Amino acid sequence: MATRTEIGRRLADADDGERAVVLQVIGGLSLLATLVLFLSNSSLTAVPLLVTLSTVVYGWGRHQATTARALTFVATVSTVLVLGLIAVFVFVESIPAATIMSDTVFGVTIPGLGMLTRTSPPYWASRQNLFSMIPMIYGTVVTTAIAVTVAAPLGVAGALFIAEIAPGWAREIVKPGVEILAGIPSIVYGFIGFVVINQYTFDVLGTSYGSLFSVGLVIGLMSLPTVVTVAEDAIDSIPDSMKSGSLAVGATDWQTMKSVTLPAAFSGIAAAVLLGVGRAIGETMAATVMLGHSQDLPEPLYDVFFNGETLTSVIASQYGNATGTQLSALYGAGVILFATVAVISVASQLIEWRMKRTLEGDG
Repeated sequence: MATRTEIGRRLADADDGERAVVLQVIGGLSLLATLVLFLSNSSLTAVPLLVTLSTVVYGWGRHQATTARALTFVATVSTVLVLGLIAVFVFVESIPAATIMSDTVFGVTIPGLGMLTRTSPPYWASRQNLFSMIPMIYGTVVTTAIAVTVAAPLGVAGALFIAEIAPGWAREIVKPGVEILAGIPSIVYGFIGFVVINQYTFDVLGTSYGSLFSVGLVIGLMSLPTVVTVAEDAIDSIPDSMKSGSLAVGATDWQTMKSVTLPAAFSGIAAAVLLGVGRAIGETMAATVMLGHSQDLPEPLYDVFFNGETLTSVIASQYGNATGTQLSALYGAGVILFATVAVISVASQLIEWRMKRTLEGDG
């Protein structure tokens, strides 16, 4: 039979639980009110925000475990909500330009299709309300292809060296060095590319100043740390038993790496390359600094030394002066970028999931 002390403790715990629930409800409602007032551009946004912060501070002091769970839930929901709001905002803002640049297929008018189907000059003329994305898509594809050509083989080789070949002391130096490269601002890479690589290709190769080739080379070097880091994690995840079995039957270290390690880690390496592609597609400042910003297609089309434009650079170079339909067209470029990077990210996650299932023996 419970004593009065135990009954009192249970009642106190129940009261604490009810208070924690009340605090969560108040904090959630005040956070929702903050979002609504912020979206409506209200001057009272700070009031429910202060209520939310007060409930968090009080709850952290009195009901830390419950408050921590609530905060992690809110953080997760907020991330998804913010991503969704960004997507909706970009799509909505691109509607005016999409309406103007519509095209007809089999008698059906599709808004925005003209941005992808206009293949004759002028491609981009804001005074004529012409906003074809073909030159920018071409520039993005070319620079990304060159970047992947640089980053994929060097990145996989670097990951293999760090994970399998380098001695311990070298690994402790090389791996942090590669991670530091990822932290260098892109504007620094762009400035070096503008001063050194652009000048070299212009003086020695006789190319246009600010060519797609130069930008692709710099972006490839920028993507290299991403490919190395993710690919090295994929190679490290291969069970030692697989490598030991290969060595036990007389295979050399190189034969083991070539025939066992790399095929087993192929999915993770492919995901690393895809992430590098996403990094290359989304690069802005280096491309903006280095390119010549010509919204046109080269003649011949395979001329990678043309000083063209990319989807990111056209946004960065024109948004300051753009208004009306031109600004909406820049949002249209953002829609293309958003959709492309989203597809690549999902593909890389699916590849990593497949690799995990394969290593766990589920398929």
